[in-house]
Amino acid sequence: MIKKGLGRGLDSLFGVYGDDVTQNISNDSASDVKNYQYDAYNTKEEVVELPLSEIDTNLNQPRKNFDDKALAELSASIKVHGVIQPIIVVKKGQRYMIIAGERRYRASKMAEKETIPAIIKNYTESQIAEVALLENLQREDLNPMECARAMKKLMTDFGWTQDMVADRLGKSRPVVANTVRLLNLEPEVISMIEQNKISAGHARSLVAVTDKKAQIKLAHQVCEKKLTVRDLERAVKGSKGKNTVANQSVELRQLVDDMQRVLGTKVSVLGNDNRGRIYIDYYSRADLDRIAELMDKMK
Repeated sequence: MIKKGLGRGLDSLFGVYGDDVTQNISNDSASDVKNYQYDAYNTKEEVVELPLSEIDTNLNQPRKNFDDKALAELSASIKVHGVIQPIIVVKKGQRYMIIAGERRYRASKMAEKETIPAIIKNYTESQIAEVALLENLQREDLNPMECARAMKKLMTDFGWTQDMVADRLGKSRPVVANTVRLLNLEPEVISMIEQNKISAGHARSLVAVTDKKAQIKLAHQVCEKKLTVRDLERAVKGSKGKNTVANQSVELRQLVDDMQRVLGTKVSVLGNDNRGRIYIDYYSRADLDRIAELMDKMK
């Protein structure tokens, strides 16, 4: 049975917040907390107390890993202060499914609570998926690969552009682009990132290594030698210098020479005949305009 909570007045004090808000916040400072960001769906609705026994997790939850230590700390806080931020659920038959707040739900069960404050939403299946993705992406401790997959899913399933993702999450477009690029890493390297053996900074450096064996070797060196991100950047730079030219055909090197001659600027290539990137340098706005004019003429 649903128990009435503090009612509509609660959101005027707390709003609906993500899990990144500290659990032990006091009533006096609650108004200073960052408000819930899913404005498209954030209609003011009543907060109710739902029995934990009637709530199910979302099997399509983007977040797969929950830190046991952090969960225990949150559980201890809930034992003392209760759950301050209501979870978001939708009704599924006679039960409820979590859309946002699974971490609070898990911690409440650990704290042996019987109920949890919740807001019941009337979402479509599309909105359920979108909000679940956004709720997780706004967490600071999300695994880099979970973050990359969630961003990619917003773009592939909902047609979002990188600019839209960046705008909604309050991040720059390059940050979004570099995060999604992590999906191009080798499976063995991705596994190491998911196990927190390699940080997000290490991962971004490794993306630049197109040679599969070299990428995996460098990833293992990070773990074995405790390399810092700066150490890895130097190793990656050295690896490129040793392997790039050796892996390139005469035709590819000739293409780079031709591009340098036509464009009148430095052109470099990273990779080989099968996969890689071509970089075109420019040194001023006038230089960029000059290259743009050349490209227009080529059209």
